[in-house]
Amino acid sequence: MRIDKNNYYLNIAEEVSKRGTCLRRNFGAVIIKNDEIISTGYVGAPRGRKNCCDLKFCLREKMSVPRGERYELCRSVHAEQNAIISAARKDLINSTLFLVGKEYGTDNYVANARPCALCKRMIINAGIKEIIIRNNKNDYTVIDVNEFIENDESLEGVKGY
Repeated sequence: MRIDKNNYYLNIAEEVSKRGTCLRRNFGAVIIKNDEIISTGYVGAPRGRKNCCDLKFCLREKMSVPRGERYELCRSVHAEQNAIISAARKDLINSTLFLVGKEYGTDNYVANARPCALCKRMIINAGIKEIIIRNNKNDYTVIDVNEFIENDESLEGVKGY
């Protein structure tokens, strides 16, 4: 049986996530426009810096920082960020970002996965129109990026996701 296009691109994002170097969660992102792959990205330290998997520790994990908080302590660049900075903005306008996250060690899909506050701002400014996030092997959530603009959680001081 032939899979639908969204799951096809989510499968690619899931494969990209396997390059991730985080000791908490690994995400893979694929940006698509007009049925073409524009760019991909996965979680990892900036080029030239050591990754958490090489250092054998995660500072946020060591400090028991809750999910979605204190990203300034994180060594990694997020998958969404890496995909965005690997593409020209003109190619990102009205594109779709496909995102898959897996828990490190268990290989379970990240429950209720969403872009963090910083990634949301980058997604808005990049001109991406929607995000499709895998919930399980067959199901996904579609988010209209306009929701990030209309429901600005930064005004409420909401942490996490």
